Amino acid sequence: MTAPSTFGLSSEARNLHWLLTNLVEEVPGIQSVAVVSSDGLLLLSSDQERNDAARAAQTVRRTGPRGSAADLATVVSGVGSLTIGAARLMEFGNVKHTMVAMDEGSLFVMSISDGSLLGVHGSADCDMSVVAYHMALFVGRAGHVLTPELRSELRKSLESESSESTGSAR
Repeated sequence: MTAPSTFGLSSEARNLHWLLTNLVEEVPGIQSVAVVSSDGLLLLSSDQERNDAARAAQTVRRTGPRGSAADLATVVSGVGSLTIGAARLMEFGNVKHTMVAMDEGSLFVMSISDGSLLGVHGSADCDMSVVAYHMALFVGRAGHVLTPELRSELRKSLESESSESTGSAR
């Protein structure tokens, strides 16, 4: 995995990047991770190549999801919204986490704070309980740090990297 650039970010943002990198590198079977804001925007991704693909997708029309961080963010946001609506409809309280097991992989979605979500794409052979445990650790460590100011900083850093990459590609 290529570490995302953290130059110029606050110590909280750098720590969040570090926590995300550790989650991917230390938990077997995790393929990618995305942190999504309550409005569905990608705040942070574990894979620099996926970040680059997400930025490229903003300028080039794509026909469907094929692994970019933006695609994972979209799926995480949609699943999160669906489960929140279901919980309200059934009057079961707040959604803590969602796990979807598929033939070729798994999707995990966990609430962080203020409607932000942590999404993990796992391989088919990942240990779902180990992934969920480490996600809970991440949420416990990152939840209090993910303030509105930090979310704004993370969005701006993605936008500035996007403008820099599109400016250099011209």
